[in-house]
Amino acid sequence: MSTPPAPRTRLPGSTYRLQLSADRTFADAQAITGYLDRLGIGALYASPLLASGTGSNHGYDVVDPTRISAERGGEDGLRALLGTLREHGLNLLIDIVPNHVGIARAAENPWWWDVLTHGEASAYARHFDIDWGAGRLLLPVLDADEAGALEKLSVVGDELHYHEHRFPMAPGTGEGTAQEVHDRQHYRLVSWRRGAAELTYRRFFDVSDLAAVRVEDPEVFADTHRTVLDLLHGDDTVVGLRVDHPDGLADPGGYLRRLRAGIGEDRWLLVEKILGSVDARSAGAPLGGEDLPASWPVDGSTGYDALREIGGVFVDPDGAGLLTQFAAEHTGHKPSAHAVEDDGRHLVAREVLLAEVHRIADAFRAGPGADAVGTGVELSGVTAEDLHDAVAELLCGFPVYRSYLTPDAPEGRDSADTALSVARTRRPDLAAVLTGLHAALVNDPASEFATRLQQTSGMVTAKGVEDTAFYRYNRFVALNEVGGDPARFGVSPAAFHAGLAHREAAWPRTMTTLSTHDTKRSEDVRARLAVLAERPADWTERVRRWSVRHPLPDRSLELLAWQTLVGAWPISAERLAGYLGKASKEAKLVTSHTADRAAVAEIDEAVAAWPAAVLADPELVAEIGAFVDGIAGPGRSNSLGQKLLQLAGPGVPDIYQGTELFEYSLVDPDNRRPVDIAERDRLLERIDAGLQPPVDAEGGAKLLVTAAAARLRRYRPELFTGYRPLPAQGPAAEHAVAFSRGGGALVAVATRLPEGLDRRGGWADTALPLPDGATDWHDMIANRPVGSAAPRLADLLDRCPVALLVRPT
Repeated sequence: MSTPPAPRTRLPGSTYRLQLSADRTFADAQAITGYLDRLGIGALYASPLLASGTGSNHGYDVVDPTRISAERGGEDGLRALLGTLREHGLNLLIDIVPNHVGIARAAENPWWWDVLTHGEASAYARHFDIDWGAGRLLLPVLDADEAGALEKLSVVGDELHYHEHRFPMAPGTGEGTAQEVHDRQHYRLVSWRRGAAELTYRRFFDVSDLAAVRVEDPEVFADTHRTVLDLLHGDDTVVGLRVDHPDGLADPGGYLRRLRAGIGEDRWLLVEKILGSVDARSAGAPLGGEDLPASWPVDGSTGYDALREIGGVFVDPDGAGLLTQFAAEHTGHKPSAHAVEDDGRHLVAREVLLAEVHRIADAFRAGPGADAVGTGVELSGVTAEDLHDAVAELLCGFPVYRSYLTPDAPEGRDSADTALSVARTRRPDLAAVLTGLHAALVNDPASEFATRLQQTSGMVTAKGVEDTAFYRYNRFVALNEVGGDPARFGVSPAAFHAGLAHREAAWPRTMTTLSTHDTKRSEDVRARLAVLAERPADWTERVRRWSVRHPLPDRSLELLAWQTLVGAWPISAERLAGYLGKASKEAKLVTSHTADRAAVAEIDEAVAAWPAAVLADPELVAEIGAFVDGIAGPGRSNSLGQKLLQLAGPGVPDIYQGTELFEYSLVDPDNRRPVDIAERDRLLERIDAGLQPPVDAEGGAKLLVTAAAARLRRYRPELFTGYRPLPAQGPAAEHAVAFSRGGGALVAVATRLPEGLDRRGGWADTALPLPDGATDWHDMIANRPVGSAAPRLADLLDRCPVALLVRPT
């Protein structure tokens, strides 16, 4: 078990994630600060604040790390926001992006523009992770018809133009035709299709418009972090930093130690890190499985592991058999979730990230592979294809996103050993090469080869699992979430409590979440879909009929489409078409982002037309509406339950924008649509005036639960320490999940598997014995006293499926 971090600055009781852009500026955030204060929020958790690509709705494509985003309001707007937060007693948590910068519009990024202008002689040539030994910098921006596209180049002043793209010209290279000028540059424009296999700069995953920077270099670290650190040190309102995608860095641990030294011990430091659940498959192991490396001086992660645990306890494991059987019948094959993930990893390693595989192989060949001593491989007898295959196999064999081997921190040796074992099992013909690669990794983890291998394994897993397998393995998509484990059908109360107890003991300052800007579907979509696991026969019978009536080009996509339709219902044809278009291409089964457009045009058109066709079928729409009406109530019960358990449980809960009401959004950009804060503010005023909202579609009940818990966390933080499971007693005990905190002064209880509870006739005499036999409790949600040491759950939860009990001070 990890040692809890030393006490630092006072944490906010909760955070509220806000996506900032040109359409939601610092001024807009300033305008809702009063609402966040009344809601009980402790800190605004903002998307990246630095200058990003024009029109960016996320901010992760930073184009100039030395400037605050002018689109979002500039430095003056940010200072005004900080002043308003300070007036209301709120803090600001800043999201930073150390791994990459945006280069989609080269002219917007002064460092990239300078590199394109001056090549390896640029002052910023070493800021980027560029393979300068590979010749001219390859830029995959042209149409597939590369020769024809080059004919469309034009010289405009001292720039080369290609459609909307602009590129600088090196001094003294402007004479002659556009093609002749192009041939003199430090860069080479090529077809966008060549990026996967030939790219000469490291990128973020497979996004060629995001170029990686070398923050392991102290000079680069200083240049990329100076503005953020000045802001942090200049205003105590900034409570800390959230670090995006540390797995892409050369040395995440070293980077985080440098960052901790830069921000000081008194600031909150979180990392966006997906923690694998591999160990959780072992009997008796904690649900969380993987932990953050003990050598990282951080307070925790952004909470995907909590999402997996909290959502899972509302999924009925008894539904697994029928849903699994139906998925096999419907698609015609029955692979395991792990087999689908493995296929996704291999597809990505061999096609999407081939350039990265080649660069790793080149680094091995030039480094440890040049001397067979200690590696176990003699390269003179190994073909380039075999070496590439071996690198890909090793990358695909890691049981977690990446290892963190360094000379000073051997963490990750076990995962490297597992990768070797898995790879050798799959490819015994490459055993010698794989053994050599593994030896080079563990014997010299600081080498360029080892560094690039570790950086890339996380990319392979993220793209192969999250962005491929999670769109292919569609038996029950409520489990197919960032940080999730689709192979694990539900979480038992015992495993749930083990996970939360571990969080309180090891990482009490970590963030927890249910929805983020990266989740595949919102918390409320997943909560509604969880009901399908309680009525699998009804659901599968309907999908059989509906699919005959409105088929799609791929049977797996049909499973995803129907679940998405009912999970997000009501949904417009436009929203659903946008989602399915993205999902079908991410799955890479019958279409993809890189497929020849003409070859998949018919499929893409069929997918795009499907939502409108379904919604134009009045008989079917009526049936879908009636079905959703039937699962909506239990779904809201699940939504309230997971919200309360997150808000009251260990860690610092984050509330994603808008999710204080029921909010049925899908993956980005759907989940970045504008949120009506004024509506929420008016409803909160009504609740504060005495409204006891029903559990209905308006969402007042969820707002009440959110406000009750958030306000307690802000004003009575002593209640949110410690953790103790609280078992119910009686015939329906399995339908309650409860815990106490604050030395027994706070109790949270939620209803799980509400369909099953209803079928058995309700709670009957099931009771919840409260800590210390105390009888002086107040339910903060129902706003009434509870005068029993063991209240009947039928009485306690008669108004709302959750309760938050507090003993008076």
